[in-house]
Amino acid sequence: MLEAALYIVATPIGHLDDITIRAVQVLREVDVIAAEDTRTAQTLMRAHGLQKSMLSLHRDNEAQRIQSLLRRLEAGESVALISEAGTPCISDPGYLLVRAVVEAGHKVTPVPGASAVIAALSASGLPSHHFVFLGFLPQRNGRRKRILKTYKYIPATLVLYE
Repeated sequence: MLEAALYIVATPIGHLDDITIRAVQVLREVDVIAAEDTRTAQTLMRAHGLQKSMLSLHRDNEAQRIQSLLRRLEAGESVALISEAGTPCISDPGYLLVRAVVEAGHKVTPVPGASAVIAALSASGLPSHHFVFLGFLPQRNGRRKRILKTYKYIPATLVLYE
């Protein structure tokens, strides 16, 4: 049985088998899963023979879900947070929830796994000893240029999502 905590569980970024044994164990044992996309989460769960109570937590409802999840943690339940692919909070929802859980004094436990940033960097052939992750850039060309100009002279590989 897992202790009451918010578990930040990395999920596969491509192949459903690219999930850690620990992640599957945590998903099996938590009381509830907060998923960015419950349809994708159900596919992952079925692929690993898991069934679990699930609720959606995405960018449009994250702020509204926080209090109910805090109440569950206060009641001694364990909660897993998963994104559609990869690690929650990394250009995906979850930051607001994690901040609220930390501020409320509850435990947050990362369950590492697949990371699109690290996978791309490792296969790029670019220097990887220093890198800066910028996530998704704004769609407007002017704002993109201003951000990129800020990083123009940083001696590191820049990693961006598209």
